[in-house]
Amino acid sequence: MAQTPPASTLRMGSLEWLMLVVLSLLWGGSFFFNKLTVAEWPPFAVVQVRVGLAALALLVAVRIAGQSMAVGRELWLAFFGMGILNNLIPFSLFLWGQQQIASGLASILNATTPIFAVLVMHCFGNEKATGLKLGGVLAGLVGVAILMGPDAISGLGSNLAAQLACILAAVSYAFSGLLGRRFRGVSPLVAATGQLSASTLMMIPIVAVMHPPWTLPVPSHGAALALVGLALISTALAYLLFFRIMRTAGPSNVMLVTFLIPVSAILLGSGLLEEALLPRHFAGMAAIFAGLALIDGRLFRTLRSRTA
Repeated sequence: MAQTPPASTLRMGSLEWLMLVVLSLLWGGSFFFNKLTVAEWPPFAVVQVRVGLAALALLVAVRIAGQSMAVGRELWLAFFGMGILNNLIPFSLFLWGQQQIASGLASILNATTPIFAVLVMHCFGNEKATGLKLGGVLAGLVGVAILMGPDAISGLGSNLAAQLACILAAVSYAFSGLLGRRFRGVSPLVAATGQLSASTLMMIPIVAVMHPPWTLPVPSHGAALALVGLALISTALAYLLFFRIMRTAGPSNVMLVTFLIPVSAILLGSGLLEEALLPRHFAGMAAIFAGLALIDGRLFRTLRSRTA
């Protein structure tokens, strides 16, 4: 097992920021895969195949890497807890909520995750919130709201149950970060494999009742390729990065990816689908990057030292 870094060493270095950007691209790209898959299969069936294929691929990777999933009962219980908090609860709540509210508003509510993560880690963990960090989180949230536009914000206040579901999903993500501290001394490959394997096992009875496999249509070639991409790229590889960042930078920092996912999705839409970039997109991205700079703190510490 890898040595667990002390809390005082948890920080976002250049490598962690790079991995966070790559992670946002992997999860931002999942929107493209989802468009193809949910057009032919119900969402829960897509989730089952997504986590199942990802778990299978990572189990093969564990074997090739010479690592072992025989990590003990306590760690496997933590894997199941992580699967509930980081997959089953938020996936279910967001799926239900997005059936009733616009995806733009759901993205803004999802971007509240870092706020809850900072508060959860401040109250129950060992990552104390600073004024600079709180200011950066709020700036990032405002940036996401600007990025998604006034139409998304206009839905705020209606369909309160659906909005509450999305907020509770963000809270669940935040508490998953608290549990994720248990995996700092665990290989990211083993942690990702354990969480996805546990999620797969828990999804089986849900899908068996709601969408029995024998009632599902055979997916088209494009949808099948999208499922594979969703599983291997946006899930297996993404969670390897997720647990790698969490181990070295801490739970509240890895949750900052929710600020970058809308940026990645919009930039990918512009590059791949030739969607127009509007002035509000640039303003929103500027606010998000300013918030991330505040959270990182190095730029402001440098400026302060030069003016001292």
